[in-house]
Amino acid sequence: MAGAGTQRPDPARVTLLWDGTNPAAATAAGELRRQVPFVAADEATVAVVLGGDGFMLRTMHRLLDAGSTIALYGLNLGTVGFLLNGYRASGLQERLASAQPAVLHPLRVDAVGPDGSVLRALAINEMSLLRASAQSAHVRLRIDDGAVEVDELQGDGVLVATAAGSTAYNRSAGGPIVPLSAELVALTPIAGFRPRHWRGALLDAATRIAIEAVDPGKRPVQAAADHHELGRVVSVTVQRAVDRQLTLLFDPQHTLERRILQEQFR
Repeated sequence: MAGAGTQRPDPARVTLLWDGTNPAAATAAGELRRQVPFVAADEATVAVVLGGDGFMLRTMHRLLDAGSTIALYGLNLGTVGFLLNGYRASGLQERLASAQPAVLHPLRVDAVGPDGSVLRALAINEMSLLRASAQSAHVRLRIDDGAVEVDELQGDGVLVATAAGSTAYNRSAGGPIVPLSAELVALTPIAGFRPRHWRGALLDAATRIAIEAVDPGKRPVQAAADHHELGRVVSVTVQRAVDRQLTLLFDPQHTLERRILQEQFR
């Protein structure tokens, strides 16, 4: 989930991170180093990230795992660049000084494997639960430890998406795009065919969502948190991680809130 930030990080202490597998990012890093006095990562309050959305997402996960509070200002040297700003070599310090923050809270994913082991991960975009065989997935949905809301969802699976991730896999599965300030998550079936008319739900970001495999022996399912595969599971709980957050910085004329809004008209 996400929200608007109120305080900009100090742009005077800036470090540089780039995708070493991306030649354009390496070239851009050289260009920027000749213009900006970057500092070491452990001294910085802002990191300029060069690469595409995949590299940005991996960087975000690495910082979450490390408990870092450094803010990220991405410059797109990939394909889509939804989480990044447009690249240009000049004016970086001025752009950082005027950048608008967006604070993102990931989803905390707790899964139980077939052997009873507990698997944990954080999801910035979405948690997806998918069938792991030719058999369709049959799962049961509970909300906030209460009564069963969907006794047996049948299909390819189900996903829970944050607002920041609602324009990605969630949208391709037919789920709604969620405004960044809405404080909601999307619960979306993946190729669901029973119940025939259920198309998902929008839930308060604080909601605890429990998903149970109805017959994991016959109909195994597997879970993933963004690009992190958790393997086969028998149940998953998903809830906003209020104690973990990331700050992304965007040019004021093209904020993340604005990008998500525009996706609803494309």
